[in-house]
Amino acid sequence: MLFKSKSSDKINEDQINLIKTAQRRVKQKKRLFFHLSLMFFGIISFLTINLLFGFKEEVIFFNYPWSFIASTIWIFLFLVHSYNVFITNRFMGGNWEKEQIKKLVAKQELKIAKIKTEFEKEARIKAESQLFNEKNSSNCITLIAAASENNVIGNDNKLIWHLPDDLKHFKELTKGHCVIMGRKTFESMPKALPNRTNIVITRKLDYKATDVIVANSIYEALEKASNDKQPFIIGGGEIYNQSMSLANRIELTRVHTDSDGDTYFPEIDYKLWEEASRDERFEDDKHKFDFTFIRYNKK
Repeated sequence: MLFKSKSSDKINEDQINLIKTAQRRVKQKKRLFFHLSLMFFGIISFLTINLLFGFKEEVIFFNYPWSFIASTIWIFLFLVHSYNVFITNRFMGGNWEKEQIKKLVAKQELKIAKIKTEFEKEARIKAESQLFNEKNSSNCITLIAAASENNVIGNDNKLIWHLPDDLKHFKELTKGHCVIMGRKTFESMPKALPNRTNIVITRKLDYKATDVIVANSIYEALEKASNDKQPFIIGGGEIYNQSMSLANRIELTRVHTDSDGDTYFPEIDYKLWEEASRDERFEDDKHKFDFTFIRYNKK
């Protein structure tokens, strides 16, 4: 004698869902058929008592007897009911709802995964920054930049003002030191800056240029500049962003104007930075704008 296993007798979840869906569809169609029957007899009744027996024959809407208007409305409601049964519930029923829920869940899972990735990236950067700062605690890593009031530092890889005193200030501070920059910043210059060690950051592993040291990350660049007690980071915007947490000092020339541009200096978090000094300069024949040399030290 053959015996079926319990698992073979058990109706799986998909079969149960199919049965429930079929039962629900049968009920929907039964209600629709009942609605059709009721509408058929209702319309006949309306027309009979109104047109044959003259009940409320004085009631007219838009030049039509009330029985005609009532019948038209009922037919419209029946069509809506039919659409709901054969279109909406068929294509947007239980399975459709499940698919939509799956899509929403998948979208939320994707967002959560993205947030998790960003969080892990931030945590890794923070850990790397902390480790780097501990290793290079004796060095004063300095960001140097000139930025407008709205933090614009350049446009189309070019400077947007000419301030001779600022150029002189930059030269005096960076002379004899390592200057670290991104590839685009370096390529915007006619040549490597003289009397400085030029370190260029690029993702291109085979990148070569005259009189420069090539690094593939901000950490590698700072490692190559580790013998300099005050290496300067001179741009561009992405390099400033990457090195903000690593820096000990900011030498900022604040140009007192709002400018249009496509490259920005990061926002300074004054909870982390404190102003150490400032030197105000004013507009003159050689300088189109007022500007201020500001030094910030990390707290």
